[in-house]
Amino acid sequence: MPLYKSLTINKNTKVFIWKIEESFNQLNTNVLLTDKSQTRLDGMKSDLHQRGFLSVRHLLKEAGYSDSDLVYDEFGKPHLKDGKFISITHSFTFSGLIISDNLHVGIDIEMQRDKILKIAHKFTHVKEYVTIANHDALISKLTIVWGGKESLYKIYGKKKLRFLENIYIEDFDFENAKTTGEIRYEGKTTAYNIEFLEFEGFTCVYAF
Repeated sequence: MPLYKSLTINKNTKVFIWKIEESFNQLNTNVLLTDKSQTRLDGMKSDLHQRGFLSVRHLLKEAGYSDSDLVYDEFGKPHLKDGKFISITHSFTFSGLIISDNLHVGIDIEMQRDKILKIAHKFTHVKEYVTIANHDALISKLTIVWGGKESLYKIYGKKKLRFLENIYIEDFDFENAKTTGEIRYEGKTTAYNIEFLEFEGFTCVYAF
């Protein structure tokens, strides 16, 4: 399966999504990994994680990069050597990345699952959504909120933020497919645009 979807957010920012249907061996061809990446790949016990890792390298190729162009800082945040901004995500059978010339970016793909109802209290004030009577709509909304917060967490890039206290997502209508969010930390508030799309039981949210 080649590229599943690409989105042009603006002239400097693009999103790439891959649907992982290939075997490990298929994905492992025509991809050159650094020694560090090969070691990471070899250490993964799950075939799904391995294929997710390799699919991201194919997405890098789609964006004009290679594995060697990608570096990670001490917090595990990815960076491109040319100074452009990047964020990466992988969930089950989909992976994605967002790249921007000049904007801090974050992306998250999540499978829509009932499980989110059990953890919702950890990342949002659930009472805001009790008026949503439709079960599927509630799961959809909470998944978007989680994905938005995860995207902003990735933008910040340091492991100090609390989803409930430090990351805020403005309420939204599904039809608009966008909202705004804020990182509120140490007396400083930074606002971001957030957009989302749903496909095949998954939700992709990205922030910039």
